[in-house]
Amino acid sequence: MVGVVIVLALLLRAAFKRLSLPPLTGFLLLGFGMRWLDYRLGIFSSESLEIFHLLAEIGIIALLFRIGLESKIAGLFHQLRRASFIWIGDVLVSGVLGYAFCHFILGLGLVPSLFVGTAMTATSVGVSVGVWHDAGAIKSSIGELLIDVAELDDISGILLMALLFALAPVLKSGAAMSTSLGLMVLRTSGILLLKLLGFGAFCAFFSLYIERHLTLWFERVSHPPVSMLVVAGVGFIMAALAGLVGFSSAIGAFFAGLVFSRDPESVKLDASFEPVYELLSPFFFIGIGLNIDPAVIGAGLSLGALLLVVAVLGKIAGDGLGTLLTVGWTGAILVGVSMIPRAEIAMVIMNKGLRLGPWAVPSQVYAAMAVASFSTCVLSAFAVRALLTRWPQKGEID
Repeated sequence: MVGVVIVLALLLRAAFKRLSLPPLTGFLLLGFGMRWLDYRLGIFSSESLEIFHLLAEIGIIALLFRIGLESKIAGLFHQLRRASFIWIGDVLVSGVLGYAFCHFILGLGLVPSLFVGTAMTATSVGVSVGVWHDAGAIKSSIGELLIDVAELDDISGILLMALLFALAPVLKSGAAMSTSLGLMVLRTSGILLLKLLGFGAFCAFFSLYIERHLTLWFERVSHPPVSMLVVAGVGFIMAALAGLVGFSSAIGAFFAGLVFSRDPESVKLDASFEPVYELLSPFFFIGIGLNIDPAVIGAGLSLGALLLVVAVLGKIAGDGLGTLLTVGWTGAILVGVSMIPRAEIAMVIMNKGLRLGPWAVPSQVYAAMAVASFSTCVLSAFAVRALLTRWPQKGEID
């Protein structure tokens, strides 16, 4: 079954790229199709599902390692002033709107609403970047601004995810109704911050004093792509260390990618890592589809349509208003629509919440978010292409 899924995933990737659609939507459909067949025919044993859950976890690590590897921290600091204003509005509006809609309008509990709100802050800009690249507009001033804001989005989404995972058990315990909630939140946040600083200091030390020598040694004893496999192994080790100190392994994988992103040789590493990424990352999205219960898909579709509206409004308002003051109304629409997709980070957050239990993310909410994620990726790809055709950005190269 794993072999069949690998072949189907590769075929779907090629087919969806030819259709100019994000391949992850095909992986989601493949995973849900497998779950539906199991629901009707019982094709999976519990052992088989455990294997796919393990592969999905490995897929998360590969995905976040790649995101970290592609994040250029020096470039982010250089563009921070220009992008941070837009990014702050983006995170606040998207997160607050997602939380308020779920908690006050849909009547969901505090913790599920926080999970949805946190997931809404993230962006899967890779969906839109492909369209910008095909249009020859990614190096324009607005295209570069889009990438800067999206990278800040990814980092803040991961940090908010870490904070939410630390606070969720506290909120579940019933402390949310006591007067000591504020103190418990401060204490939990403080402990998380200390752990984050400690782990970040370890990663910084590794990046500054060990990574370069280690990479050169790997290249002497072996050649790409074998040396990249060793680097990926180091990434898995750091992901496991993050899990041991109380973080998600996904967060550790992201930090591991950042460790190697500083080195100019990371360009070669990134290219060598591509086959590993292509093989493993689809299992995360397939795992998302496998986790969608067909029995709640009806409720998931209706709730997902509502969350889709919230997702669209949150990004257009959050990113568009800030961009409007920076580059004008056409740029505001382009950036706002390009930031609509929710996939990788958003579904990592929801997937981790689902693993905690229904008190954190009920199955119908998870299904709804998967529907919204799928819809944002497909709709934004077509919308961005149409907007770039109407407002080409090729003449704005910096």
